[in-house]
Amino acid sequence: MLKINIGLTEEQRQGVIQLLNTSLADAYVLVVKTKKYHWDVVGPQFMTLHKVWQEQYETLTLNIDAYAERVRHLGGYPVGTMEGFLELATLEEHPGDLLNATTMVERLVYDHELVIRNLRLAIDKCSGDFHDEGTADFLTGLMEAHEEMAWMLRSFIEGQAVEADGKIAGSHGVPTSTYV
Repeated sequence: MLKINIGLTEEQRQGVIQLLNTSLADAYVLVVKTKKYHWDVVGPQFMTLHKVWQEQYETLTLNIDAYAERVRHLGGYPVGTMEGFLELATLEEHPGDLLNATTMVERLVYDHELVIRNLRLAIDKCSGDFHDEGTADFLTGLMEAHEEMAWMLRSFIEGQAVEADGKIAGSHGVPTSTYV
């Protein structure tokens, strides 16, 4: 095997690969949840959410492939099993839940916002600790895509009453955004 000489040490490359694999795992869990909600949504918002979630899971699927390819660019191997995804992911699954449309949207907003926060930290580590501005730039683009998806979903439920604890009235314990 040829030694990789791209201006990063082995330790730097491995650190970035780990960050990318964690982000890949989160993206995979998110695409599965989005697709599941796409299948399960019912009610007056069915057509709107069905279409929005199809667009989003298609975008997420392309991003998943981009994560995996970025890992390969750096000489690593992307996680590629459900066990591996669930082991690395920071997002939670909610097996067996059959939710109303608004709660589905709330959960996806929460997940996108968690991914955004995680990506911000990863971008800082890539630029600062690992001196990999290429991956930092790559992750910035993905973060911006999640910001747009979160905004679209947040807009869907905007205008509903928000309780003093930051939860949307009638929600199932999913906190709203804590950004000011």
